[in-house]
Amino acid sequence: MPNPTAAMLVIGDEILSGRTREANAYHLAGELTRVGIDLKEIRVVPDEHEVIVDSLNALRAGFTHVFTSGGIGPTHDDITADAVAAAFGVGIDVRDDARELLEAALAGRGLTPTADQLRMARIPDGATLIVNGVSGAPGFSIGNVHVMAGVPSIFVAMVETVLPTLEAGAPRLSREVRFEVGEGLIAAPLRELADAMPELSFGSYPFREGEIRGTNIVVRGTEPALLDDAVARLETIRNGTPPSA
Repeated sequence: MPNPTAAMLVIGDEILSGRTREANAYHLAGELTRVGIDLKEIRVVPDEHEVIVDSLNALRAGFTHVFTSGGIGPTHDDITADAVAAAFGVGIDVRDDARELLEAALAGRGLTPTADQLRMARIPDGATLIVNGVSGAPGFSIGNVHVMAGVPSIFVAMVETVLPTLEAGAPRLSREVRFEVGEGLIAAPLRELADAMPELSFGSYPFREGEIRGTNIVVRGTEPALLDDAVARLETIRNGTPPSA
């Protein structure tokens, strides 16, 4: 049975402008690989309501899981929760359980939530909360969509909470074989090997180290025996490839 699939929707003008370096996709990709959910697409969109709604509807129709990052804070440009509610055609308002989590977190710092901070307790009707121990402000899941914060430490905490609740599959494993020749010299045999082993994926990554121009071949799959076979075949190709600058 094939693994479940996933897409990620990264939301924020600050990402598209280069103001903020995106780190959450890197973390999510590694975690999904570990549990056997195949991340197939990462899409970055601005803080624009209709763009978020349209992108979310397209992704949730095409993948088993959709993860969003960003836009659930207290400021005017944090519009993700409203866009998610619109995409699902449901209402949204401050919810008691979300308010209680937020109030408890702020009380630990001797604070009470302001009207703006209470925006973070606005949850679409029918959603399930994603709690985190970092900020207290929850994310939420609705349908196959999991809505999480953009702040990396909070995103990591939310991923840790939500992943054990999801349908998963066989973890995707990888092996690497180093060739000290350029891609052009191994392109043909690599293509033949990839055609012969369609259950696996082969990636070619060139590098240069001083005077060495080389290529790392990474093979990925879910069956250790197949990966071992692929590595043995790659090593045979490597041993038969003449050195070249």
